Amino acid sequence: MPFTVKALQKTGPEQPFRVTTIERRDPRPDDVVIDIRAAGICHSDIHTIRNEWGEASFPLTVGHEIAGVVSAVGADVTDWKVGDRVGVGCLVNSCGTCEECRADQEQNCLEGNVGTYNATDVDGTVTQGGYAEKVVVNERFVCRIPDELAFDAAAPLLCAGITTYSPLRRWGADTPVDGRAKRVAVLGLGGLGHMGVQIAAAMGAEVTVLSRSLKKEQDALALGATRVLSTTEENFFREHRGEFDLILNTISASIPVDRYLRLLTPRGVMAVVGLPPEKQPVGFGSLIGGAKVLAGSNIGGIAETQEMLDFCAEHGLAAKVEVIGIHEADAAYDRVVAGDVHFRAVIDTATFADAAAE
Repeated sequence: MPFTVKALQKTGPEQPFRVTTIERRDPRPDDVVIDIRAAGICHSDIHTIRNEWGEASFPLTVGHEIAGVVSAVGADVTDWKVGDRVGVGCLVNSCGTCEECRADQEQNCLEGNVGTYNATDVDGTVTQGGYAEKVVVNERFVCRIPDELAFDAAAPLLCAGITTYSPLRRWGADTPVDGRAKRVAVLGLGGLGHMGVQIAAAMGAEVTVLSRSLKKEQDALALGATRVLSTTEENFFREHRGEFDLILNTISASIPVDRYLRLLTPRGVMAVVGLPPEKQPVGFGSLIGGAKVLAGSNIGGIAETQEMLDFCAEHGLAAKVEVIGIHEADAAYDRVVAGDVHFRAVIDTATFADAAAE
């Protein structure tokens, strides 16, 4: 039978979060039930709930950075057992049979994947995310969280971690150039950028952080960057022209893309993982000159997500988080937008215990 759990939900983009109950489906034979211990707050949650990426389906519970413990499994589940430490990211289903799914690229499912929230599930219902006590997920979309990773530090890896790991791996942050370390610039040092710095450095790259100011310089160096450059300095774009092999663009706001492309070496790559609501103009001359690449990257497949979790555990990497209670979520949203969170806010779902549902 379906069951109810406490969750944080909004009834509209201007409404505050409320504690309510949502229905989780009766577990199917291939489902896993997870007791959620931590749920990261991603900027994508904010874009969605504020209708910045189109009309959301309200009432809505968001959250796709989920870490917890398996509490029940369906009759046909063989890879998971009660007590396993697991995580769920941005996807909860896909067709499983198309070319992309068979290549472990479920995020690109040709039939359309099912997002963890605000998506139409196979039964026609709207998916509800991880700001809740429990979630029910198809076994194929569950990842194992290594023992070395605490739940609160692991939760953001299910989005921020894989979002930065995948393009860094794809575009060879770990591959030397003419005997030297690849020169990687991470544009922005927020929830995504702080993971990009750690991962790129662990891959052996020489990492530079590009930011509007130097106020996060000590943070960046502690995360593994070799230096921080202020993009507002006079002559910045002229002085650093042609300097970087790879730029990881984590910014979710408008920037002069053409000017940043000129910072790349010939055949250099800008991998974009930040998604601003506004369209970004790009002149083709910035790409053709130097045969440069402007690439997008959307999270990663489930197998690669597991690879990323294992990589982070092996190298001692984790998200730097501020743990908050459920009643602090609205304030945390404003702080994320203001760039005031250091570096990822994570909801402690144990705080649901003492909250009354409306």
